[in-house]
Amino acid sequence: MLKDTPYWWDDAEPLPNLVTRSLPPKADVVIVGSGYTGLSAARVLALRGVNVVVLEKETFGWGASSRNGGQVLTGLKLGPSALIAKMGLARAKELYAHSLASIQYVEDLLDEEHIACEYTRAGHIEAASKQAHFAHYQREQEVLAREFDHPVTLLDRTEQSRELGTAYYRGLLIDERSGALQPAKFVRGLAICASGSGALLFEKTPATKIMRAGAGYAIVTLHGTVKAEQVLIATNGYTDDAAREIGKRVFPLGSYIIATEPLTAAVAAKLIPQRRVVFDSKHYLHYFRLSADNRLLFGGRADYRPPTPEANRKSAEVLRRGMVQVFPELNEARLEYAWSGNICLTRDFFPRAGRHAGLYFALGYGGHGVAMATYLGGQLANIMCGTPGENPFQDLPFEPLPFYYGKPFLPLGALYYKLLDVIS
Repeated sequence: MLKDTPYWWDDAEPLPNLVTRSLPPKADVVIVGSGYTGLSAARVLALRGVNVVVLEKETFGWGASSRNGGQVLTGLKLGPSALIAKMGLARAKELYAHSLASIQYVEDLLDEEHIACEYTRAGHIEAASKQAHFAHYQREQEVLAREFDHPVTLLDRTEQSRELGTAYYRGLLIDERSGALQPAKFVRGLAICASGSGALLFEKTPATKIMRAGAGYAIVTLHGTVKAEQVLIATNGYTDDAAREIGKRVFPLGSYIIATEPLTAAVAAKLIPQRRVVFDSKHYLHYFRLSADNRLLFGGRADYRPPTPEANRKSAEVLRRGMVQVFPELNEARLEYAWSGNICLTRDFFPRAGRHAGLYFALGYGGHGVAMATYLGGQLANIMCGTPGENPFQDLPFEPLPFYYGKPFLPLGALYYKLLDVIS
């Protein structure tokens, strides 16, 4: 039977009991959301002696932080040339450098806290779906080397089998600096670190309302109200009406993943010989990788509506067809998992972090959040403590999305991006 929960959950040990017995009446900081952003911030705040409470609507790390593909990627959602065109060369170089710093931040954190989450510097592959896309990669390689001092390697279609066992693509770009990890094990490790540092973590405790209370805030939950001097919204693609003014400025997007049965070592070695993480050049993209036990995990924007059980079933069929297009030898491979989650986008595809209407926030990672969410959570924690912290996105405008009231017209967006894939 096809399981509709993430493969990662079954592959990670359950969390020890971290739940504090009762919600305290007050704290210095309340963090809403227990994904990478919230737990990373909670760890830093607690280490600095701040009395911090983390509120989670579901279970710790339940959202995108334990559902994603585990790709720890260089760069941002916009590629280097687009980044320069939009932000200018100096700012583009600054933002790209922060993307590399975010990966280093994760690597240092894993080393310092001894978090075992199968992290490797696997590198990533960008696979060209059309010859024109490979020509674009050639231009991007030049820009990365000249302007960003960041080397990448290109393989044309005649050479790509060294890295990817398929004739489906028209060439590859390989970036050795990216990484891979087991996301549920990573978020589990962060939760243990945050709790061990002194943060109080509460699951099944949604923040239903956030109100001003004197110089601070009152955060209403199903289990009582806690007052705090500061609040950090760390809910990303799961932001709800408790932080409506922030939620109006981002929108969630469903992302779907299937996982095969374990493949033989020989088949796995043929598909992705260097065990890198992969995504392709389409707007309506696919991304994939091997798990530690040689399953192929194959994901994509198979349905742009928010995830539902029906959307999961339909998306599993769509993704299976896409997987077999890329790897025909998997036509008979049994699927064992199909799950989904929300990523979070902003209007211009840049993350946002800072303060709005008094509330701190960090979100909108656009599918590049494993490293950047962890990094920004830690940086915002420093800023909230009044100590130096880096926030490269603090000066970007953060206006409400036009005509958006929590139910974006995502099917129309899907048609638009499918059209772009036809004409690009």
